[in-house]
Amino acid sequence: MTHTPQSPLPIARWQEGFVETLEVRLRYLEWGERSGAPLLLLHGIGQTSHTWAYFATAMQHHYRVIALDQRGHGDSGWAADGDYSPAAHGRDLDAFIGQLKLENFLLIGFSMGGRNAMWLTDRHPAKVRRLVIVDAGPERPSSGGSEARQFMSGPDVLGSVEEFVERATRFNPRRSREALRESLRHNLRQLPDGRWTWKYDPVLRGPNRRTYPWGDLWPALAKIACPTLIVRGTESPVLPPEQAARMVEVIPDARMVTISGAAHTVMGDNPLEFEAKVKPFLLDESAAG
Repeated sequence: MTHTPQSPLPIARWQEGFVETLEVRLRYLEWGERSGAPLLLLHGIGQTSHTWAYFATAMQHHYRVIALDQRGHGDSGWAADGDYSPAAHGRDLDAFIGQLKLENFLLIGFSMGGRNAMWLTDRHPAKVRRLVIVDAGPERPSSGGSEARQFMSGPDVLGSVEEFVERATRFNPRRSREALRESLRHNLRQLPDGRWTWKYDPVLRGPNRRTYPWGDLWPALAKIACPTLIVRGTESPVLPPEQAARMVEVIPDARMVTISGAAHTVMGDNPLEFEAKVKPFLLDESAAG
């Protein structure tokens, strides 16, 4: 089913910052007042901090919103040794929250960022006060991620941004060309010859992309003490409804909401419903599921 959501708010201006770790330089964006409660946002593979721009705009009057370019993505550094394992992401996040002195923060992670959010919550249970896991589970998708892998395995270099927009439109007809163009312009860089390519590290895409063992995350989920929201797109090929339901059973204080007309990229496919269902949970209101 094709779903065309209403246009969300115009994107608000942000501030840019950098954190130097022992391995990579991490870039992040901030919205809102620094005196506000921190809300940390983690994107999925092949994305950037700008993935969260619309949602961050909607939340900036309530929180200090921080969206991170994870290693190898956006304007953060690439891993010199090509290490994009869960452990490497974990080291980055440990350094990031340490240098920004983030305490008692709210955490949202999508896809790869959702799994990283699970690990971060497991390592720092006293620091995460609310957790939102968006279309991610503790088990590796058996076949549901094939469309995304096919999209990422396409040509690395194209002649124009519009060629990338056209390709993205075929991949995800749920979004308008304008929305896709806005997203892509932050995820592409121009080469000296005038052509365009992705900003993220080439080792993350293509048939030779390394895969890493996840380990068993179910025990970690069972130890999550903070209120947790599982968000799933009704058309998601990645997070099966049975796995999402089991997550709600395993996590002591968890609930689930579904976003209509959304596939895997939930917050982009239906940004207004995503905001309407996630915002009340963050603000500790009654979240409708």
